[in-house]
Amino acid sequence: MNITAFNVTSAIRIFISFLLALFAALPVSAQEQKFPDVVNVQITVVSNNRFNFDVTLSSPYDTEQRYADAFRVMNKEGVVYGERKLWHDHADEQPFTRDLYGVSIPSAVKSVVVQGRDQKYGYGGKTINAELPGR
Repeated sequence: MNITAFNVTSAIRIFISFLLALFAALPVSAQEQKFPDVVNVQITVVSNNRFNFDVTLSSPYDTEQRYADAFRVMNKEGVVYGERKLWHDHADEQPFTRDLYGVSIPSAVKSVVVQGRDQKYGYGGKTINAELPGR
């Protein structure tokens, strides 16, 4: 191999490495994101064992063909206390907040996990562990 061929080969390898690093550094929304992320949860006490939830989801991949279609409130063991179904995409509203009111949660439970669901891939993505106010 002569010096020119070596330099060209090295330059191509460096360029490909640069492109791979650049792609890896892109935000998840620019890549194929499989699940919506829960980015905020506001909890209001309604009564001793009832709570209202305002949940903010980020699903930048939303289109009419595929979108975040639900979120749920559960304990750390996976027992579901409430679920909100979402019937359309939120492509023009990112991130977006929706409510789930009147969720009954046993008095022994001190915190909950809020998780989003994708229409195609199911539940997953970033969750939020939230302490229940007053407990």
